[in-house]
Amino acid sequence: MAKVLALYKKSADPAAFDADYFGTHVPLAKTLPGLRGYQVSNGPVGGGAGDSGLHLVAVLDFDSMAAIQAALTSPEGAATAGDLANFAQAGVELLMFDTREV
Repeated sequence: MAKVLALYKKSADPAAFDADYFGTHVPLAKTLPGLRGYQVSNGPVGGGAGDSGLHLVAVLDFDSMAAIQAALTSPEGAATAGDLANFAQAGVELLMFDTREV
């Protein structure tokens, strides 16, 4: 399985972020071809030294890195990426990786 990890920094207006994220962005992201699962953090996002500076963490599951690349280069991926400017003004970091059981 491969994952996309989206780390959204704290917004100046968390309520507006949440309204846009859950009202528009999540429905767009759920149309990504090959998406197998979608989880988001629930409540504060802490760090090892206290405050992480993050508002929300999202984890998207795909079968492989190739599936992630296909999703991100699809029309649905372009629409999802294009929506980031509407709510993630504080910034977002996207990480993509394969996983394995240990």
